[in-house]
Amino acid sequence: MYRLFLFLIALATCQNVISQNVERPRLVVGIVVDQMRWDYLYRYYDRYEENGGFKKMISKGFACENTMIPYAPTITACGHSTVYTGSAPAISGITGNTWWDKYLMRSVYCTEDKSVKTVGSTSTAGLQSPRNLLVTTICDELRLATNFQSKVIGIAIKDRGGILTAGHSANAAYWYDGSVGNWITSSYYMDELPGWVKTFNNQKLVDKYYKQGWKLSYSPATYKQSTDDEKKYEAKPFGNKFPYELNKFIGTDYSKIASTPMGNSLTIEFAKSAIDAEDLGKDDITDFLAISFSSPDYIGHTFGPNSMEAEDGFLKLDKELGDFFNYLDKKIGNNNYTVFLTADHGVAQVPEFMEENKLPGERVYMSKIVSSLNNHLFEKYGVNKLIVSYENYQIHLNHQLLDSAHIDEEDISDWIVDELAKEPGIARVFRLDELNEVPLPNRIKEMINNGYYPPRSGDIQFILKPGYIEGYSELGTTHGLWNPYDAHIPLLWYGWGVKHGISYKDASMSDIAPTVAALLKIQMPSGSIGKVITEVIK
Repeated sequence: MYRLFLFLIALATCQNVISQNVERPRLVVGIVVDQMRWDYLYRYYDRYEENGGFKKMISKGFACENTMIPYAPTITACGHSTVYTGSAPAISGITGNTWWDKYLMRSVYCTEDKSVKTVGSTSTAGLQSPRNLLVTTICDELRLATNFQSKVIGIAIKDRGGILTAGHSANAAYWYDGSVGNWITSSYYMDELPGWVKTFNNQKLVDKYYKQGWKLSYSPATYKQSTDDEKKYEAKPFGNKFPYELNKFIGTDYSKIASTPMGNSLTIEFAKSAIDAEDLGKDDITDFLAISFSSPDYIGHTFGPNSMEAEDGFLKLDKELGDFFNYLDKKIGNNNYTVFLTADHGVAQVPEFMEENKLPGERVYMSKIVSSLNNHLFEKYGVNKLIVSYENYQIHLNHQLLDSAHIDEEDISDWIVDELAKEPGIARVFRLDELNEVPLPNRIKEMINNGYYPPRSGDIQFILKPGYIEGYSELGTTHGLWNPYDAHIPLLWYGWGVKHGISYKDASMSDIAPTVAALLKIQMPSGSIGKVITEVIK
C-alpha cells in the first residue's frame, strides 16, 4: 500500500510538472484588416508612427513577407474563415460571401441562419450564425483544449468578420447594425445582450464621430503616395473633397460610419469594452479575441487603393493599433498576450486610374454579358434563364431546367465557354470538370481547386485579365481573383512566444491557424491543410 501511495504521489507530481510546463499567453488577439494589401505596410511606412501598430509589430515582432492566399475567389468570407480554420473553401464550404446553392436553387449568404433571432435590435441583421462553416476554427480548438474554460469573442462591423472567425463554440460574436447604430448578435449565442454591450450602445459614439467629421491627419500636400483628392472614378458618399462633414447623418444614417476611419475607432473601443467587461486575459486560462477591421474594405471599394482616403485611413489605423497595444500592455501585461495581424484579401486598382497612367485594366460587366447569353439560349431552346448565377467568377446552370427540357448540359456548357472566350476582358474560361486538363500555371489551378466545393460552386470558371475587374458600377474598385494585388497579404506576429525577425519564404494564409495551434500547444482545426511557420515561434 505504501508503494502504491508513493507511486500515486509521484504520478500527481509528474502531471503537475507537465501542466506547469505547458505555458500559454493569457490572451490571443487575432486581427484581420479587411482589404489590406501587403504593400500598404511599406507604401506608407515612412508616415507610420514610431509607436504605431505597424512599426511596432515589424520592429519587435516577426514579419512573414511572402504570404499568399491559396485559393480563389479572394473574397471576405473565404479569407476570414481560412485565416481561422487553416483550411480552404473546398473543405470549409465558405466559397464566397454568397454562393448559388444548386440544391436550394437560390443564392445563400455565408452566415445566414433563419432559425435564429436578432438580439439587440428589431431588424433582420442578426439572423446569422456560423452553421454554414463546415469545420472548426482555432478558437473552437482552444475552447476544446481547455474544456470550454477559455473565453472566445469575435468582433467586426461585418457580421461575417465576427462570426466566421470566432467559430461555432464562441461565447459571443458581435457585429454592427447600421440601421440603428448598435452592436448586435444573434440568439445562436445568447438571448439578450450583456449589460456592458447595452451600456456601450447607449453612448451613441457614432453621433460623436459624425460630429467630428473626417478630416485628414496631415496637410493634403503631404499625401504624396495618393492621387488628387477629387477623381471622377471615386464614389462620393460624403461630398466632393476633404474635410468631410458628417453631421447630416446623425440620427438618419448610421451605416455611413463603416466607410470612414472612425469605423475602426468604434471597433477598437468596443473591443476594449469586451476585454474589460468579460475579464479577457485575466487569468492563466488563455482567452481569444478575434477582431476584424471592416472599414478599410468599405473605404477601398469606394475610393480605391490609390486615394487619399485609403492612405489617411491606414495612417489613422496605425495610430489606433499603437494605442490599442499600449492598452493591452497595461491591462494584460506586455509579455502576456500574443497578436497576429493579417488581411482577408487585397484589392485591384481602379481601372480608370490604370487607364490614365497607361496601365492595363478595364471593367467587365458580367451582368450584361450573362443577360445576353440567356437571351440567345432562350431563342434557341425556348427556356428562360438557363444561367441562374455568375457569382464568384463562376457560371451556374439551372440543372433542373436542363433536365426537364432534355437539353444536353455539355453542349450548353461548351457553347457558353466559346462565347465567353470572345469577351475582350476574359483571359480564360473553361468547364470546371475540365479544370485539371486546362493549360494554366499550376498555382492558378491549385487556387481554383482549393476554392471548389461542388454543392456551392458553379459549372464554368472564368478568369479576367490582370488589372480587369468585374464592373458593378462605373465607380470604385473590387477584388476576388488570383493576382498578387488580390492575393498577397501581410502577416505580422507580436508578443508572447514570438521571435523577432523576418522571413521571405513562401507562406500561406492557411498556415496561420496551425502556427497559432503550435504556439498554444493545442490541436489544429479539423479542416486544416496548412503548415506551422516554425520561424515565428520562440
